[in-house]
Order: sequence, then structure tokens, then C-alpha cells
Amino acid sequence: MVKHIVNVLIENKPYISDPEGDTILKDLVIKGGYTNVKSIRVAKMLKLEVEANDPKEAEEIVKRLCDDLRLYNPVLSVCKVSVVQG
Repeated sequence: MVKHIVNVLIENKPYISDPEGDTILKDLVIKGGYTNVKSIRVAKMLKLEVEANDPKEAEEIVKRLCDDLRLYNPVLSVCKVSVVQG
């Protein structure tokens, strides 16, 4: 088995409001003079170390884990899994 690094990105679906992102945009970015930035969305990123035979298997393990353990709410969020090393 080989060690793989797998990233999981969990973010609100596009039609769900993101008050944290809006606050960062209004109170930090725009006030800091970066008026060309028009939108910020906040997400959670999990970094997992997984032992698997190949990257595809590592990705499948993590996808199953996210779904089985409900690491995200599929009604409100999008979950993207990607193998970044291994």
C-alpha cells in the first residue's frame, strides 16, 4: 500500500448565502483598497493521509468516508475530493 494525500473541499452551494465570505469582502478586502475583488466564498478544506493501492482507490475511500460519515450536508454543500500526492 502507498500513502496518498487527499484534499476534501467543502463549500456552500452557489445559491446558498455565505455571510462569512461577505464579511471578509466588505470589512477587509474592499476597505483594504482591493475594490476589483467582487466576491469571496469561504470553504473548509480537509487534508487526509490515506493508504491505498493507487490514487483512484484513495479517492474512492475518501468519497465514501465523506458520504457515510456525513462530513458535509449534501443539501447545502458541495464536496470535492482530489488526490494531490501519492
